Order: sequence, then C-alpha cells, then structure tokens
Amino acid sequence: MLRPVTDLRGVGDAVAVKLARLGLSTLTNLLFHLPSGYQDRTRLTPIRDLVQGQEALVQGKIVDAQVIRGRGGFRRMRLVLQDHGFNLNLSFFHFSYAMQKAFTPGVELRCYGRVRVPAKGGGIEMAHPECTFIPSNNPPPLSDALTPIYPLTQGISQRQLRQLISYAMQALKKTELRQLLPLAKIRLTDALQKIVTIHLAQALEIIHNPPSEADKNNLLNRTHPAQFRLALEELTAYRLVLLRDKRGRQRLPAPVLEPVGDLEERFRRALPFTLTKGQEQSIAEIAHDLAQPHPMKRLVQGDVGSGKTVVAACAALQAIQAGYQVALMAPTEILAEQHLRQFDTWLRPLDIQITPLLGRMNAKAKRVHSLDIAEGTAQLVIGTHALFQEAITFAKLGLCIIDEQHRFGVEQRLRLHKKGVDLHPHQLLMTATPIPRSLAQTMYANMDLSSIRELPPGRIPCETVVLSATKRPQLIERIRHQLAQGAQAYWVCPLIEESENLNAEAAEKTAEMLKEAMPDIAIDLVHGRYNADAKRLAMQNFQSGKTRLLVATTVIEVGIDVPAANLMVIENAERLGLAQLHQLRGRAGRGGQRSYCILCHQEPLSATAKQRLQLVHKSHSGFDLAEADMKLRGIGEILGTRQSGAVEFKIANPIIHNSINATICELSEQLLDQPKAQQDALIQRWFGSNERYGTV
Repeated sequence: MLRPVTDLRGVGDAVAVKLARLGLSTLTNLLFHLPSGYQDRTRLTPIRDLVQGQEALVQGKIVDAQVIRGRGGFRRMRLVLQDHGFNLNLSFFHFSYAMQKAFTPGVELRCYGRVRVPAKGGGIEMAHPECTFIPSNNPPPLSDALTPIYPLTQGISQRQLRQLISYAMQALKKTELRQLLPLAKIRLTDALQKIVTIHLAQALEIIHNPPSEADKNNLLNRTHPAQFRLALEELTAYRLVLLRDKRGRQRLPAPVLEPVGDLEERFRRALPFTLTKGQEQSIAEIAHDLAQPHPMKRLVQGDVGSGKTVVAACAALQAIQAGYQVALMAPTEILAEQHLRQFDTWLRPLDIQITPLLGRMNAKAKRVHSLDIAEGTAQLVIGTHALFQEAITFAKLGLCIIDEQHRFGVEQRLRLHKKGVDLHPHQLLMTATPIPRSLAQTMYANMDLSSIRELPPGRIPCETVVLSATKRPQLIERIRHQLAQGAQAYWVCPLIEESENLNAEAAEKTAEMLKEAMPDIAIDLVHGRYNADAKRLAMQNFQSGKTRLLVATTVIEVGIDVPAANLMVIENAERLGLAQLHQLRGRAGRGGQRSYCILCHQEPLSATAKQRLQLVHKSHSGFDLAEADMKLRGIGEILGTRQSGAVEFKIANPIIHNSINATICELSEQLLDQPKAQQDALIQRWFGSNERYGTV
C-alpha cells in the first residue's frame, strides 16, 4: 500500500501536488485520511423548518439566479431555491462560467449545507452548499447511510477525495495491513476484546463507507467500535512518539542544580502565608528533577489562584543558587509585567538581579538588558516572545519557566530552550487549565506532571450568578452602588467594537454607556488593540484604585492580580468556553474578601450554552470544569492544539475514548521494547515521518 497516489485513475502530477498538501502521497496515506465528521443526508428537511446553525439536506427548484457584482471586481452568484412556497438563498463566492450556465431557473437541486441568517437580513441562506442536480421525473433515492466529510485543501473537492479513497479501499482488498500493536502482550477486558477483534481493514471500511445498518449516533459521536479500534492505534502511536522523545531527552546533558544555600529558606520566611500541601509536593518534585544530569520537563497544573508562581519562584532560586540563569516567559506583556512586580517584591530583598525583556522596550533599554543577559549579571530574566529572539544570548541558562505554556507554539518553546550553551536547560511549564491525570498520561507522556488542587488559605470561592441581559439596567444600578461604596469591578466584553456579523456586546460601546450611566465613577477601558504603554497605564490606574471600574476584553484573562477587585461582569458569557469563564472569574476576589461574578447572557440560550453556564455557576473546581469543557467542545481548544506543531488527531478524541487510556499506556510501553522498525511503521502510518509532536 506504499504505491504512489499517481497510480490511481484521475491523479496526474497537478492533482498529486494538491494531495501532497494534505500529506497524501501514497495509498496508505489515503486510507488513513479519516473523516473529520459525517453529514446526515438520509432525510430531506423542508425549507420552512430550517433554523440557524442547522446542517441539512434540502430539495427545491431554482426560481431566481443572478450574479451580483460589488466593488473591486468582487462577484457573488446568488440562487433562490423554492420548496412549497418557502425560499432559501444559496450564495457562491467562487464559481465558474459552467456553474452559471448550469444553475438556471427551473432546475431542481438537492443541496446540503449549514443554514445561516445574515446580519443584514434578506432571509435564510446557505453559503457554498454541496449541490446535486435532480431529474424532476426520476429523482434518485436518498442515501441510507451517513456521508463522510474529509479535511480538504484548495483544488480538491469532497467528491473527488471520496472517489480516490474508494479506489484506495479497493486496492486494500488485494493486500493486507500489517498488525503493528503488540496486542498479545497486554491484558484485554471483554470490552477491549470486542474492539481489537475488528480487523484494521474492516474498521477502515466502516469509517470510510458507513453501512446503512451502522448506528448513526455512534458514528456521529465517535463511539462506534470501529472508531475505538482506530483511536486505539492512533493514540498509541502518539504516546509512543512522546515516550521516545522523553527517552531521548534523558540521554542529553543538563546542568545539575543541587538545592544548596539558604535563599529558598529566606524566601519562605518572608512569605506572609503558608504553602499548601500541593505546593510543597510540587516544589519537592521539581527540586529532585533539577538535581539530575538530564533535562527536566515538568508541567505544573493548578487551578486559578492555586499558587503556581510561588512554586516557580522556588525553582528559580534553586537554579540561581547553583550559579545559573533563569528565563521566565509569559504569553502577554500584561502577564509578564505582573510577574515582574511579583518577583521583584519577593526576590529583590534576596539581592537577585531581575531583568525585564519586553517588546515595548526601546532599543537602548533592550541593548543594555541584552548585554546583562549575555554577560550573566541578569540572574532572572522575565519577558515575552522577545526572550527567544535571535539577538538574545544567555551566558549560562539553566532553567526555562514557561507560563500558560499552551499559548506558545512548539517552535517558540524550542527556540527559548536552544538558548542554553553546551548543556540543555531544564524546563518548567505551567498551566491554569488543568486536565484529569489519566488524560495527562496520554497527552503529556513526555513530561512529568505536578498538580496543585488546593487553594491558598483564606481564598473564598467567587459566588457566580447567571443573569439575562434583559436585566442589565438593574445590574448597572447594583454595580454602581457597590462601586460608590469603595468596591472595584471588571466588566468584560467579547468584542472590541461593534460587529454587523456578531450579536455581542462591544467593549468600546459598553465603556461609553457605563460612563453615561455612572458619571461619578472613574471608568477606564483596556483591550488588545491598545499599545503596551496604554495597557500599562490603564492597569496601573486600576491596581492603584484610581479607576473603580475596568471595561476590558478577555485580554485580562490571565496575569491580572488586583486584590481589591471583587466584582466581575462577563457580557455574552454564552459565547465563552468553560475554561475561559473560569479563568476570567479567577481575576475577582483575589484579596480574600467575598466576591461575585455575573454571567450576563443574551436570550434565547441554546441547550449547550445553558448547560455550560450552569456548570460554571455550580462548580469552582478548574479540574472538573476543564474536563466538562473538553467533553462539550473537544480537546483542541483546551490543549491549545491550534498552535504550530501541536497534535491534530485524525479520529481519536482522548475525552471520548478515555476508557482505553490505560490500554494505550500499556501498549505504548510495550512498543518501546519492540524493534525500532515496528515503532517507525506505526508512527509513519498515522503521522508520516513527522515526529514534531514529541516536543509538545
């Protein structure tokens, strides 16, 4: 099955180039180019019953067809499809002359697409639906099975890809796929036995060509046994890559950072609070790793406000005592500046030289600080992406601390890591988006994991209220009263300015409205388009208490620590994920006083949005909410998988398929002892020759 795709009918050099963009160069690649989902085309939906956001198959007659010309040569073809007197607009922004000739009034069409309601009105429409011409005297029967939908690239259509995969499946019948999992070496439960008895070729046939008798809901929800069979192999291959990365890293030299000296003891004595058990355990685990001759790669996950920064400070002190430099990288300047203030308070009394390196700094300051870093006088360097710029050279980098690690691309983290000279620096990664340990064992097999579950003593959980936007006038009055009594509050909006396409509150408009409603209250605004100086001034005014109400976008999601702020309003909360809502909520009530978070939503609420808001209302555990968020939205958003070099599974979903996580761990461990050729064959089957996932 390693034959090139050019062996297939209809694949010349031009098509092969397009397929290569999808990583499809052989027949095996085609077989394992799996559907990202399915469409249910087994029934027609009358146009009168269509609702926004629905994917549906409709049938009707074209009653109007025209090409609309706009500015700059822009063209759009619009058709009006009619079914029993109800109309549906079909919009095509890319079309040929042949399509113009074919789509004429009187032609019967069967179309599948997503329904939307344009902001400017004009009725419901589908943009670029997949269309089939229907003979009025002899309409073809509807499909009796689900239709697979594949990831595409420009110049390759769904129909074309389905046909090519069909050719590859026909070729598979003349050969046999090699069994690469050491199934005979592991314990199999009855449930797993049913999964693994499905032959690989049989599983591929079911996935690419769902039989009519297959359970549609199982396929749509990725819970069909054939999907479990393929997920078992894909997740095993992924974890194997991570384990090989970890094994390879253990052969690399790293500075041995022995925990000597009294810096940490002096630091602890000065703290105005006692560390939690989770913090103490994390500090001990990190201290042990830093003293090893191979590079540490440890992820500290903890809920919002659990005290990960103190843990990072102890790690930094151990490295500095051993004579090495520490780099702390944050994804935003707001978060980096927050760390600068905190570490300056903690470590300056210990005579630790802290050096900032931020994008907003002028050229002269950058040169001075870069020289300090290169000469080694800068012991702790705190910054953003500026840390891994080519011009920055560290004299003796021993430890890299990366906060909110999922916000950085793989290559970005690697560039900072490569700043080490001769020896490989240790890595400490931190995230406030916790995930269950069983899932972490699969997703982060190349890292060691520390978890902080408790909140520091004195922290009172923020009381969360779900409120309809129809009650905004009463809410404003209540907030105004609280602010007049000395409180401080955040007012978070999803957008910077108004949008015709989104029904959501905008920060700029909201700030103007609140200033009119509360003329006696000091109100400021901050969002992502502000330059660094404007953001810093707005935050300084809020932190000092000069500003009582800060209107902001989700730019304040991480790194903001204003102990006096105990109120938060989140507009259009239905548009945000659980993890993001929890992160935002964590900005309020950090000073130990009673705090409130109001989740303000538009009406009507969808069932999913209602469920999401109720979960935030009821739970204060970031671990529970992160797991629920993954079940609702999938793993991609939570783990930052859109970042360059991060995992993009073809069929596996570690949340849906979590029941086989233990087996995946066992299989991948067994594979490490198998011949390297067998390991490589499995990895190449699922990821090609690219092992970049090992650096996630």
